[in-house]
Amino acid sequence: MTGEQRRVLGRPIARESVEHLPVRPLWLCRRCGQPWPCGAAKLALLAEYQDTPVSLFLYLAGCLHDAIDDLHRLNPAETGTAAGMFDRFLGWPARHTNSYGVTTTRAIEIEET
Repeated sequence: MTGEQRRVLGRPIARESVEHLPVRPLWLCRRCGQPWPCGAAKLALLAEYQDTPVSLFLYLAGCLHDAIDDLHRLNPAETGTAAGMFDRFLGWPARHTNSYGVTTTRAIEIEET
């Protein structure tokens, strides 16, 4: 049956592409099984929020809050460190968006004024 589409009630089954979204309460990617946000999810989120980086951070902050609650309920010993969870959800977009880049020189100038 290669090359033929399977049919249900005479209609072809549409193969829907599964997006890289989280499976809760595990917070794993439903498509690739990696910890969410996986690499593909990060790329999709950067593209979706390219004009509104603050909205990306707000969305991910909500996800971080939910993930900490979910993962702690599942297994408190395996939730992860605060730094690890922060980097997983909020650290990566700061490295990939120019909105929040502060150079050391600029930070010193601000402190001196």
